[in-house]
Parts: sequence; C-alpha cells; structure tokens
Amino acid sequence: MDRQPRRMRRVNEAVRGVLGSAIGARVKDPRLGFVTITGVEVAADLRHAKVFYSVLGSQKDKAGTLEALRGSQGFLQAEINRELHLKRTPELEFIYDESIDTGMRIHSLIRSEEEALGVDLRAEPDHDSGAEDGPEEQ
Repeated sequence: MDRQPRRMRRVNEAVRGVLGSAIGARVKDPRLGFVTITGVEVAADLRHAKVFYSVLGSQKDKAGTLEALRGSQGFLQAEINRELHLKRTPELEFIYDESIDTGMRIHSLIRSEEEALGVDLRAEPDHDSGAEDGPEEQ
C-alpha cells in the first residue's frame, strides 16, 4: 500500500503538471528534446524535489535535454512558485528515468525470443485444441 500522505501525492502531481506545462509551452531552449516528466517526488519539508524525466532520442539528445532542464531550473522553480503558492519552492533535481529504456529493451528481448522460437506470445490462445474449458457435461 502507498504510505505517502495524500497531501504529498497531490503536491507531487501539481508540481509535475506545472513542470510539464512550462517545459512544453514556455521553455524555449533548442537543446530541449521531446521530454516527458514521468514523476516528481517532493520532500516533506518542500525544500527539494526529484524530477524524473524521459526523452526520446540519442545520448546526445538526452545530454542536451539535461543541460536545458538544468539551465531552466530557476525559471521552472519560479513557475512552480507562481502557480502553486507553496510555503517553500523546492529546489529541483533532474533525474533521467530509465524505466522506458528498460521496458523497450525487455520488449526487444521478448520479440527476439519469439522469432527464435517461431511463436507469437501476443496471439490469442487456441481454445479449439480439443481440451475442454469446463467440467464435462453428462
């Protein structure tokens, strides 16, 4: 069960929303790639926030996006302050979220194994193979 207080979940989602909007509409840095804010964890004292993001592209694109995010940190913190009026404005720490890359690697491995075995795990199971689904009727 999620032990994070409801208030902090709401703060995390609100900060995530402000950052997503600001990055998408108001940050005008050419290094900024196609970035998605995947999650935010604001400390209970509101002093710090870990901002998890993903970006499509090469390693160079990912590095450029991190530089752009760090360069926009002050602006983004000001946007959070302007929109949310928190007791404190958290200092942002940007962390690349590798879960999408990991998922894509796992997907690729599964597809490779399917090809090697000549099967498609996405296919519907064959229910007409002669086996009964339920108890036999008399």
